[in-house]
Amino acid sequence: MIVGTAGHIDHGKTTLVRALTGVDTDRLPEEKARGITIDLGYAYRPGPSGEPIGFVDVPGHERLVHNMLAGAGGVDFALLVVAADDGPMPQTREHLQILDLLGIRDGVVAISKIDLVPPARRRAVEAEVKALIAETTLKDALVLPVSAATGEGVDDLWAYLAELSSDAAVRAATRRFRLAIDRAFSIAGAGTVVTGTVMAGSVRPGDRLYVAPGRLEARVRGLHAQGAAAEEGHVGQRCAVNLAGIAREQVKRGDWLIEPSLHGPTDRLDVELRLLKSEPKTLRHWTPVHLHIGAAHVTARVALLEAPALEPGQSGLAQLVLDEAVAALGQDKLILRDISATRTIGGGRVLDPVPPNRGRRRPERLALLAALSEPDDETAYRAALQAQGGVVDLAWFERIRNLPPEAPPPEVKVAGYGFDPAAWAGLADTVAAALATHHAEKPESAGLDEHRLRLALARRWPKPVFHAALVELQRQKRIAQEGGFLRLPGHAVRLLPAEEKLWERVQPLLATERFQPPRVRDLAERLPAEENAVRQMLRRAAKLGRVVQIAPDHFFLRASAAEMAHLVAELSAGGEATVTAAGFRDRLGTGRKVAIQVLEFFDRAGITARVGDERRVVPAKVGHFGPPPSEPAPQA
Repeated sequence: MIVGTAGHIDHGKTTLVRALTGVDTDRLPEEKARGITIDLGYAYRPGPSGEPIGFVDVPGHERLVHNMLAGAGGVDFALLVVAADDGPMPQTREHLQILDLLGIRDGVVAISKIDLVPPARRRAVEAEVKALIAETTLKDALVLPVSAATGEGVDDLWAYLAELSSDAAVRAATRRFRLAIDRAFSIAGAGTVVTGTVMAGSVRPGDRLYVAPGRLEARVRGLHAQGAAAEEGHVGQRCAVNLAGIAREQVKRGDWLIEPSLHGPTDRLDVELRLLKSEPKTLRHWTPVHLHIGAAHVTARVALLEAPALEPGQSGLAQLVLDEAVAALGQDKLILRDISATRTIGGGRVLDPVPPNRGRRRPERLALLAALSEPDDETAYRAALQAQGGVVDLAWFERIRNLPPEAPPPEVKVAGYGFDPAAWAGLADTVAAALATHHAEKPESAGLDEHRLRLALARRWPKPVFHAALVELQRQKRIAQEGGFLRLPGHAVRLLPAEEKLWERVQPLLATERFQPPRVRDLAERLPAEENAVRQMLRRAAKLGRVVQIAPDHFFLRASAAEMAHLVAELSAGGEATVTAAGFRDRLGTGRKVAIQVLEFFDRAGITARVGDERRVVPAKVGHFGPPPSEPAPQA
């Protein structure tokens, strides 16, 4: 169990932790000199089961709330300290608001310094504190009077904490490992050490992990858990992890130590927000804020998704647009402070850490966020299926929810997508119906290519989902593919026997000169064969998807067309640069006339878009004729 202190400056948090554990958590020289806590401090004491109880002592000064927040995110239990001589003060209230926004329900309130006040004052402060916590997540917290100076109540407080630690449920360590780094330092002879709270999973010496949001790989050389050397650290513990392969200067507070499969830095977060009732101002769209998440602190803008403003006490959906990337996941808790960093204004939790850049207010997008607000993973998955018309990208869902590897598979799983059974059945049936209709209307046609088949369906499925579905339907032998065309298994368009023999003689000639194959007349002369017979055979072969007619009487193998499309994409540097006819000609090693004919064909097919004398590639269309071949293209 990890206990986090909270409370106003000079209310005795550090002194009380020392009385409970015997450890002075003020470790910095400035803290000793000034007598106040400036940064996070840590202490441990063995509990009844032998498992140490960890204490995270936080600063209480209003200017150090950012340090308090770095340690508050991973605590199980809150120890709110209120001095009897002062009573609740500004940071008492702000820290309590933070605990409430973080959803910390387990805690105790210690009324400290009772040796300095008469009994009547003690009772008055107790009543004031109970009224203060009545509408927060700590409403059921025990209120205990203590004095670190005389020892009164300290044993009772420890006994209460020890009892709670014994009763605490052991949290599952099956999810993938995440540790929120709140401190990094070097030890002579050991190297870089990071400390923080394990938010999920477990870690052992030898594990290879990433420091995120960067992609810095490190190996676990050794670790301490809850203040003692250990062979494993797990969720709910504070750990110090000795890392090999990474320098101290490469790590900072706010980074995460994670399993590599969780890596995915993001500068946008779709979140559920709650604005504090006490906030004097309406939160308006695009308000700048300070965001605290895990141990990270970054600035951001709030893009409200449901209304132009959020009133005090209201909750709503928003997208946070960050000024620098973080390594967040779904259900991570967050706190917002105003842009001057003088007060906490609200908080909430992450719903989707990888939202789309466009369409963030579309009704279907808001429905998906409502589904992701479900805390239970199974319930959230079912709701996401409904919100997205019966299909969920499993890699996305499993990563943002940090699902364990042994999580139950969905009822219908198709190449990385989970389908609602009814949605999958509907997709399969509509594909079969569209192909049947096409075969009935055009019996001479080999079938439909993937693009036209997708457009033939009433529902416009996303391209990756549709492609995965077609692959699965082929595996199930419910549809078949020949060349570039999809068909029902019973449908067949074939070359005539004489044409098939002619094809066997023509195909090697097209393959030998794949970027400048002979035209129909030249093919007829080389074979030799009747020119019209070659032309008719190639036109029928084009319907079968074996060849592509790029110019009049100029046919290329479909694989050659696919290769040329991917060469254009390479020249465009991923769609960022334009392609010239001269550059494409040199890449193919052909004449300018052929290169221009191919580019004009790509213009008509939508693979390129002409801009003056140059062209831009449309990345989504590059694979229209198939994947790139494994054989490299010749260099001119």
